[in-house]
Amino acid sequence: MQRFISTFSLKNLSFLLLWSLLILNACNDDNNKPEPPKEENIYLKESTSITTLTREQVIQKASSLGPVSGFVKNGIKVFRITYKTKNTDGAEITASGALILPTVPQTQPVSMISVQHGTITDEGSAPSNFQDGSEAASFGVLFGSMGYIIAYPDYIGYGASKDLPHPYEHRASLASATLDMLRAAKEYLKGQTDIKWDEKLYTAGYSEGGYATMSLQRKIEEEASSEFNLRASSCGAGAYDKTAFMKYIINSTTSKVPSYNSLYLWVLLTYDRIYKLNKPATYYFTDKYAQQIAAKGKDVTISESFSNILNASFKKALNDGTDKGLLDAFADNDVYKWKPKTPTRLYHGTSDPLVLYLNSQNAYDAMQKLGATDVELFPIVDGTHSSSVVVFLLRTQQFFAETK
Repeated sequence: MQRFISTFSLKNLSFLLLWSLLILNACNDDNNKPEPPKEENIYLKESTSITTLTREQVIQKASSLGPVSGFVKNGIKVFRITYKTKNTDGAEITASGALILPTVPQTQPVSMISVQHGTITDEGSAPSNFQDGSEAASFGVLFGSMGYIIAYPDYIGYGASKDLPHPYEHRASLASATLDMLRAAKEYLKGQTDIKWDEKLYTAGYSEGGYATMSLQRKIEEEASSEFNLRASSCGAGAYDKTAFMKYIINSTTSKVPSYNSLYLWVLLTYDRIYKLNKPATYYFTDKYAQQIAAKGKDVTISESFSNILNASFKKALNDGTDKGLLDAFADNDVYKWKPKTPTRLYHGTSDPLVLYLNSQNAYDAMQKLGATDVELFPIVDGTHSSSVVVFLLRTQQFFAETK
């Protein structure tokens, strides 16, 4: 070092000192510069912690699904987020959902699953309420403990938007509210350092959740493919072919289970409201039920075939095409006539008495005809709507593991 310095002239040494001062001043200037303002969230409004569960607590909470300890890898943290979205009339509203994060090392990137919940009829079952026995507190917890980030939207009508009617089985709003939840989750993850998302997204849901999943998948592929790296989609027992399903229900003898009739009624009343058809109850229903339905809506108890409560004139108008308003509403909610680009799996019990198997068969056939190359249908032989859930979960876990 001494020899090196001695070879420099005083002029050179002065130059080096001046250069060093310039560098130091530049560094000081950088340090004194204000940090650039953080990017403001467009969708995310607030996030609050709900709970933290250890691996052992996860096993206990998900025990209702059967022996799960072999699947559980880690604990989880659960948050409630609120975000901006739009209602069916285009008005901006605040919605909510649960965000479940696995407790894994920061150096371990993890993927995200958007889980769309099945039909719920009470506010307590909304994912962001995280009640024991709810989907989020069982399915969500289990998949989160496997090492996935879980986005679990409440949908419009639950959680932060509980004062609004839920748009039951309405394709457009299920898709948009769920997509906006994903956008809010993305903003949340950018603003924290506890966990790293690998940018991969998977979607899954059963029953209304299966229908919502296919609706979301289509919206992402057609409108938001640049925002999300969608890797795979698993749809279970959804009513994808609303038109064919409706025509079967009105013309055939169906189950006399009151809870099933309530759901069919809910769809009809929802479409009448959203599409501003504004028909009186007496237009749709026989005198025996019209007054009850006008007073109680979907909460009326009906213990006979759904087709028997409908006016003959109403059924005729649907069958001969003269009730164009309602037929167009059902057609607008068909979600099977498209060509998925994402690997897609359809699971459905062949003996499902609530959401008929024809929905998944028709979806698969239509997608094949349109040239889809990675769509598969898995019939669950003799499976009912409830008995097929566990098979759906196991197949979904395997499918997502294979496409990682």
